Amino acid sequence: MSELDDNISKLHTYLAPFRQNGVMNRINGEVVPAQSGETFDNNSPVDEELICTVAKSGPADIDAAAQAAHDAFPAWRDMAGTERKKILHAIADGIVARAEEIAFAECYDTGQALRFMSKAALRGAENFRYFADLAPSARDGKQMPSATLMNVTTRVPIGPVGVITPWNTPFMLSTWKIAPALAAGCTVVHKPAEFSPVTASILLEIAEEAGLPPGVWNLVNGFGEDAGKALTEHPKIRAIAFVGESRTGSMIMKQGADTLKRTHFELGGKNPVVVFDDAELDRALDAAIFMIYSLNGERCTSSSRLLVQSSIADDFLSAMATRVKNIRVGHPLDPETEIGPLIHKVHFDKVCSYFDIAKEEGAKIAAGGAAKEGKGWFVEPTLFTAANNDMKIAREEIFGPVLTAITFDTEEEALAIANDTEYGLTGYVWTNDLTRALRFTDKLEAGMIWVNSENVRHLPTPFGGVKASGIGRDGGDWSFEFYMEQKHVGFATGHHKIPQLGA
Repeated sequence: MSELDDNISKLHTYLAPFRQNGVMNRINGEVVPAQSGETFDNNSPVDEELICTVAKSGPADIDAAAQAAHDAFPAWRDMAGTERKKILHAIADGIVARAEEIAFAECYDTGQALRFMSKAALRGAENFRYFADLAPSARDGKQMPSATLMNVTTRVPIGPVGVITPWNTPFMLSTWKIAPALAAGCTVVHKPAEFSPVTASILLEIAEEAGLPPGVWNLVNGFGEDAGKALTEHPKIRAIAFVGESRTGSMIMKQGADTLKRTHFELGGKNPVVVFDDAELDRALDAAIFMIYSLNGERCTSSSRLLVQSSIADDFLSAMATRVKNIRVGHPLDPETEIGPLIHKVHFDKVCSYFDIAKEEGAKIAAGGAAKEGKGWFVEPTLFTAANNDMKIAREEIFGPVLTAITFDTEEEALAIANDTEYGLTGYVWTNDLTRALRFTDKLEAGMIWVNSENVRHLPTPFGGVKASGIGRDGGDWSFEFYMEQKHVGFATGHHKIPQLGA
């Protein structure tokens, strides 16, 4: 039996409970169907086979979950940070124990390759451990004495929060949002993406087995226009943390306006990787390829625009085309696979539409540019060259294994092209000129920039974008700034003069 066959056999074992029972909601510690009794089918992008049915929830289900989170909030808020720390570490232990199950389910549910998803569960455990350790100090503030007062600050959890996560790396991104919310003392209603609901149920099951009290974390499945809209409008939900498209983020902001919800958005990107002629070109090539073709190109931080200096462009793009043609596309549970299928036919059709758009706009397809034959939503990794920044392929977020290459002559031209986008999530700069790196990063409009590196995430650092790429930051204390409210208390240190009226 090959390793792929062995992995598929294990997958069937892991998915058996979901195939038998479907993916249900988990509200106030109970596994429940949608109150309407409705479900929808969840099919794998690998072979279009049915994985399971999923509860199709609506406003009544969101209301029950929000009420449960509201009722559980006072006790969770008032629990000692050291106790929350123990529970969050126990959740991390549970994730590690079920890491293979999570990875296999994620691969089949999303199409992501095992070589990346095998680490996703462990990264999720790291997220819980990191914020578990911060939980005891989450409320710590400052002491700021004045002439007449001892001023102190503290932070308090904002209350029940809604978390809406995407379909590209759903398990890891769920932990990224939910772990700091719980560490801060908030309760949670989580709505995962309808295209990839399986691992969200595994995660909450782990949390409940780790001792998380009922109602602290609730899971409601469904579509954005039903469950998602009800969550963003619910008066008992104090904040919404969302990862997804910029257009959807705008809708959520409007939906939450009437209840004055705090919002945190990690949205789209059309991120540049800028390669100057003095860069270490072999390393720049490796990084540029990794950051667009890993995770099927379905990542917000992908380097989807390659800006390469004209003096090195021919050789660099020739080498890149050769590498792109060699990328292995296949079943995500095959350890040799580097790119799996796209998440869903709707997204597959969108990505494939850009192959014709590129030709119409006059770009050259140097590699790929077609769908793969057979079952599943597979596309060839694609490289567009001879492009300019006015083309749709350079301006619109394709969100697939598709790279648009643009040449430039000067540093000033590169900066103008890089900033000429509605997005501003990440940027990648390759140069061995330190002063150029300092100049360029200072003017580059992006929330996160890596110099001579691919995206290497460090949990204490701020993660987020500018312009249409988002509002707010994740990571370290920045996460607590979103999930908590600042409180100031002033203590008089003597009998200072108080103005008298009507005396």
